[in-house]
Amino acid sequence: MTAYKYMNEAWIQEQKERSENVRSRLIVWRKQGSMVRLDKPTRLGRARELGYRAKQGYVIVRVKTGRGPREKPRPKMGRKPRSMGVVKYTPQKSRRWIAEERAGKKFTNLRVLNSYWVGSDNKWVWHEVIMVDPNHPSIYKDPKINWICDPIQKGRENRGLTSAGKRSRGLRRKGRGAEKIRPSLGAKKNTGK
Repeated sequence: MTAYKYMNEAWIQEQKERSENVRSRLIVWRKQGSMVRLDKPTRLGRARELGYRAKQGYVIVRVKTGRGPREKPRPKMGRKPRSMGVVKYTPQKSRRWIAEERAGKKFTNLRVLNSYWVGSDNKWVWHEVIMVDPNHPSIYKDPKINWICDPIQKGRENRGLTSAGKRSRGLRRKGRGAEKIRPSLGAKKNTGK
């Protein structure tokens, strides 16, 4: 087990216990804006697992998203209960995917690599998004990460190519029982979800 795995477990345990450190951190975050650029990741172990490296060209952004109800509003005019379209409705996007999209829209010159959860309270959820500058020499000269410099990787968070997007698209499963989720949910009349 690597040191980052131990760091991750310690972080999750601290969040579950709701220690004084966690509460004071959330109080500060609530007062900040909806998008904050950071010098270093809050969860270093998780960030490094997802591809972050402490060198130039990598940017960490903390995004705050709301935790309000995501069910469809009940129609005002009369309908049969069957055609209300309220029950058995699942949102197509996770809050993590929405956070990635907002970060990509704000920082248009950067590419979204991945994201992870850092905290939540009754009203807000915070995710940190790892972003990469494709025009930085330390990125396009590094053979491990320079695949993100290709023009096809632009806007990958909007097309569901990050891990949060793939998970929401249902592409996490493989093998038997996953026949209807590929190539996409729309291709199989949304029967895969």
